[in-house]
Amino acid sequence: MLMKSDGHRGDAPHGPDPGALAERFPRNFVWGVATSAYQVEGAAHEDGRGDSIWDEFCRRPGAIKDGSSGERACDHYHRVGEDIGLIASLGANAYRFSVAWPRVQPLGAGEWNEKGFDFYDRLIDGLLERGIEPFLTLYHWDLPQALQERGGWMSRDTVGRFVDYAAEVARRYGGRAASIATHNEPWVIAILGHEAGIFAPGLKSQKMAMQVSHHLLLSHGLALQALRAQHCAAPLGIVLNQAPIHAATDSAADLARARLDDGLTIRWYMDALLLGRYPDDVLEFLGEDAPQIEPGDMAAIRQPLDFLGINYYTRHLSGTGAPLDRVESGREVTDMGWEVFPAGLSELLARLHADYRLPPLYVTENGAAYRDHLADGRVADVERIRYLHRHIAALADALEGGVDVRGYFVWSLLDNFEWADGYSKRFGLVFVDYATQRRTLKDSALWYRAFCARARSARAGGPAATTRRSNER
Repeated sequence: MLMKSDGHRGDAPHGPDPGALAERFPRNFVWGVATSAYQVEGAAHEDGRGDSIWDEFCRRPGAIKDGSSGERACDHYHRVGEDIGLIASLGANAYRFSVAWPRVQPLGAGEWNEKGFDFYDRLIDGLLERGIEPFLTLYHWDLPQALQERGGWMSRDTVGRFVDYAAEVARRYGGRAASIATHNEPWVIAILGHEAGIFAPGLKSQKMAMQVSHHLLLSHGLALQALRAQHCAAPLGIVLNQAPIHAATDSAADLARARLDDGLTIRWYMDALLLGRYPDDVLEFLGEDAPQIEPGDMAAIRQPLDFLGINYYTRHLSGTGAPLDRVESGREVTDMGWEVFPAGLSELLARLHADYRLPPLYVTENGAAYRDHLADGRVADVERIRYLHRHIAALADALEGGVDVRGYFVWSLLDNFEWADGYSKRFGLVFVDYATQRRTLKDSALWYRAFCARARSARAGGPAATTRRSNER
């Protein structure tokens, strides 16, 4: 197998022909890849970066499946030029990434760290030089540990600190970023981090989790107000993880549980952001565990959105019985144990389109972990190719059904630190040898490169795909 000197294979991709699928999308559609700071950057103790809650969480025995951390990760901090070259080699026209709050403000308040900002300057400038649009996320779960020690997201003071942080990042990058998202997946931060306790900061209280969810949404709304007050040029939004909630059986109990779970995962966030209220049935269920809401909070949360990001991986089956074993049930699953269910993406987007008056949507994450192996310079990940093809086809179905979707981002550009699973799960289009940090394009990367090339060809002569232009109304 021939290998170019930069690690890019030049052979043809395997899997379904991307041509006809690419032609189902409009000329200005955004095709991208995504990562997050803690999962790829490494350099955890360099150039003034402070500790995050994930640095602290990873030090707890048993917290991470393989005992690892993001201390080195993919060494993206030192290899940013190489990784920008990888994105360009795929033909993607957008890169979604997050800023590490403790890298630019180590204590979460007070002094800014210019060496940290220097890194993001290099990243954004490098992307723009290659014609790649920077989609910036302010918060992808790595709260400065200093703020956690003062109450973390349970404290309203953290809301104010986030607004200050957001305003400073937007002041510096609002004129160069294609978009700015406040939070990535507030449900995960609240529930997995503060109720289930399996993500940082590792707390276990439903009452705490729901208060955290409220503070996250409040910080989002207040940050949007602050950014618009300073005339931020970038379109502003938020990214939610969502999935259709299907009842495990047709029993009344399972149907009722599915309705409640839908409220806790979808309507809690969508109703607050777009309608300015929390669902009555969920508030009734929570009872004394419902969050404390101060006057004006809900109006502050309900700010106009320039876009909404949706992260989709699978549907969820909800019921009152024992947890469902999807492997034994014969369903196709990924290495995470998540069911492969492409129809759920078009179903979800159509439902949101029907139930809410939506801003433009982006599928900001979609992808799959498989047990990839590098052999003779190649990773033959045909399952991932099939997964991407089927989900992009489901996205085309939603688009053709009238949903205003503007872009799609594969999770992830690189194999990386997969949170509580450590390095045991590989989501990347690019295989990372963690011992040497050598990058190798998987067959799925070659397929996506061919897809992006066909998408460019299909829209040759059309307008350039830019978020700012596509959001002008």
